[in-house]
Amino acid sequence: MQDKEDFLLLPLVEQFLTSRATRKPSPHSLAAYRRDLLGVAQLVADDPATPLPLAELPIRALTSRSLRAAFARFAAPRAAASIHRAWSTWNGFFDFLVAEAVVGGNPMPAVAKPRVPPAPPKPLRGERTPEQLLAGVARPDQRQRHPWPERDLAVLALALCAGLRLSELLALRTGSLVGREGERRVEVTGKGSRSRMIPVEPELDQVIVDYLESRRHRFGSRTVGPDSALLVDRHGVPLRRGGLQYLVESCYRRAGITDRVPPGARLHALRHTFATRLAEDGASAPEIMRLLGHASLATSQNYIEVTAEQERAAVRANRTNRSLGRLLSGQLATGGSD
Repeated sequence: MQDKEDFLLLPLVEQFLTSRATRKPSPHSLAAYRRDLLGVAQLVADDPATPLPLAELPIRALTSRSLRAAFARFAAPRAAASIHRAWSTWNGFFDFLVAEAVVGGNPMPAVAKPRVPPAPPKPLRGERTPEQLLAGVARPDQRQRHPWPERDLAVLALALCAGLRLSELLALRTGSLVGREGERRVEVTGKGSRSRMIPVEPELDQVIVDYLESRRHRFGSRTVGPDSALLVDRHGVPLRRGGLQYLVESCYRRAGITDRVPPGARLHALRHTFATRLAEDGASAPEIMRLLGHASLATSQNYIEVTAEQERAAVRANRTNRSLGRLLSGQLATGGSD
């Protein structure tokens, strides 16, 4: 009978990824898990002392010592966040192997990982930019080949008024909007298959109703069943990741706000704008956590702390404060006055 420690790594990686698939991660996340596992494993296999083809690498070769050396080489060209993500993936992989009784323990606590501060929020820049974006997209643009302002407005409004992630928007069904008029909510399945209910205000409700009516007009009522995808392209086919990203970018261009979208944020800038405005309007960290589906309260607290810093920076930039500073400097220079 084969010793479990002689099991080959690659089949165990596939078993782990299959187990993760039941949590319904996005295809992007699954691809990242595989990339992190195989990238570090290849470095273990390439060890000059005991080189092996990756396909022949046994699980017993993955010791704390070999993993420390592999992670040191893996980390050299990468950012701290990428290293931290890979470490977390390997930690989850070994937890899976322990639970499956393939290995006796998890070596990852012996492998150092970088501390990664929460990434700062990247909302749209400019106090009135969200309103300008919505207004710019709500108007039909004759330069478009196939204008559909009702659909485009619904996408932006769901991100700006409900804080949905890209994957959450794609997962929405027409039946995700539940409740009676005035008490409507949207049911969202977020990261880790965590569900949450987000209140839908009458204005957002009306935007969605108008969009669904325009969809019926285009494709017929048969395309708007409760289990059909909520967001579709101009052919009535469910939107996919690339199509949704392109749509949002085209909305930025049409509204003339591309210079106010933080680099790399794309659709996520809308979610960050939703969260930032919640914080600015006095929402607590637990409220932000529930509405955005964060796994950690620290992530939600980050919006409040950044907002407080921005408020202080705005006050510091106030011309009256600067005038007061000059006045005080003058008094100090002359020894003050009675």
